[in-house]
Amino acid sequence: MFTPKIPPPDTAPTPGMSLVPPLTGITHTPACNCHHSSSVAPAPAPAPAAPVSRPAIQLTPGSLLVAAAGGTAMVLIIGTVLVSMLLATAITAASVAVCAVVLRSLLNNQKGN
Repeated sequence: MFTPKIPPPDTAPTPGMSLVPPLTGITHTPACNCHHSSSVAPAPAPAPAAPVSRPAIQLTPGSLLVAAAGGTAMVLIIGTVLVSMLLATAITAASVAVCAVVLRSLLNNQKGN
């Protein structure tokens, strides 16, 4: 069942033989009936347009102040979110520790009685 099935030597393809038979007897039908002549040269391709040069970004004092204020606001918001997540983790860990101490004391009191 798991052994490879090797074809007998007489049906195996040789290295120079193609597995796909050649197509013979196929004729090409034209897409249109408008009698094109091959002596007419195709029209030259249009020259590409010159790239439009864009002016460099100029920062005015007002836009620089807005960018600095926006960056500061983003840092403060992201910092607040990260600190609040850290604080939530610390509060959860502390409450789990308190619960563990209370359960331990309750179990120790039951063993003593």
